[in-house]
Amino acid sequence: MMPRGGAPEIVIITGMSGAGRSTAAKSLEDLDWFVDDNLPSVMLPTMLDLARRARGPIPKIAAVVDVRSRAFSSDLKSAITELNALGANPYVVFLEASDETLIRRFENVRRPHPLQENGRISDGIAAERDQLQSLRAQADLVVDTSALNIHELRSRMRDAFGDEDETAVRVTVLSFGFKYGLPVDADMVADCRFLPNPHWVPELAPQTGQDQPVRDYVLAQPGAVEFLCAYTDAVRITLAGYERAGKHFVTLAVGCTGGKHRSVVIAEELAARLAGSWPGVQVAHRDLGRE
Repeated sequence: MMPRGGAPEIVIITGMSGAGRSTAAKSLEDLDWFVDDNLPSVMLPTMLDLARRARGPIPKIAAVVDVRSRAFSSDLKSAITELNALGANPYVVFLEASDETLIRRFENVRRPHPLQENGRISDGIAAERDQLQSLRAQADLVVDTSALNIHELRSRMRDAFGDEDETAVRVTVLSFGFKYGLPVDADMVADCRFLPNPHWVPELAPQTGQDQPVRDYVLAQPGAVEFLCAYTDAVRITLAGYERAGKHFVTLAVGCTGGKHRSVVIAEELAARLAGSWPGVQVAHRDLGRE
């Protein structure tokens, strides 16, 4: 659900060090937000002004601000006051986690807490909590990440700031030819070389899988429709799992020998079958035209 009935003009991501600010920022980037990481608080009004001056639609912007500046708390409060005066109504997301969780995370990455100085990690956490106490109380959204993994946090951010189209997995169905190599970005690969090759049918050889005679030939072969039905069911289960895991972009690769006939037909048919559940499915033919 979008905050305040729609996307705010600017979102400020802050909170405890180690609570997942970078993950939250990456989630907004995947939703096509412009995100500036570690922006000084005093620069927030300038950032908004530049966005408003941009040609075309005003982009959705977000900024990650943290406690590296000693004047962080007062600077951020002043910036929020100025943004409100500009009519921006900034939306503040505060990420936190338990002391035990934060200590474990810092120990795992073997990095000191930014405020621990010569003390222990727990000393830095205590100092940061004290510094951020009033800001947390005024935040629009507080997310406790103690029990959340990266995928779950990304899902929380998508639920908060994405509309229906943006939160859905974006699917690309890509045909290719095995003789040109596997697509390096493929999440799943289907091999349709078990189907007879139209290349060996003289009247079909010069055509492609986008031509109706080739499509009819491929889909009429034994096992073609059964494969499409079974594979589509498997892909649907997988895509639903990807959505729950917070994966935003998925490439489904479909290959044949040269990427000209069978893979083109199967890729387009697979995309058509998925389009109802995942709007915006795209089809691309990597090797079509290479022969």
